[in-house]
Amino acid sequence: MDMNNIEGIIDEIMTVNGAVASSIIDWQSGMTLGSSALGDFDIELASAGNAEVIKAKMNTIDSLNADSKIVDILITLTDQIHIISMVKEQPELCVYLVLDSTKANLALARHKIQSLV
Repeated sequence: MDMNNIEGIIDEIMTVNGAVASSIIDWQSGMTLGSSALGDFDIELASAGNAEVIKAKMNTIDSLNADSKIVDILITLTDQIHIISMVKEQPELCVYLVLDSTKANLALARHKIQSLV
């Protein structure tokens, strides 16, 4: 991921049909490096909360002595889909995307994220 173009990557991710909000997070510190949101969605709060989701899953993987890595985490709500996708080249970073489930195509959204990171 080009750290000099975080806002460009966020802007590109926000072109996904149904995108509500997106961010790039340093999940270890919980810091949001860049973000965009439509309406009143609190992307900073959501990003910090999802950093905790990643930490919990990483701790579980470690506890199980599993030889696996997280590719992405999918959380489906009644009206939204949340995708947390790890950045391959920088494992301390992840992309977080919130989608309106009535407008989004999950496969296309995941493909878009993977093509950018």
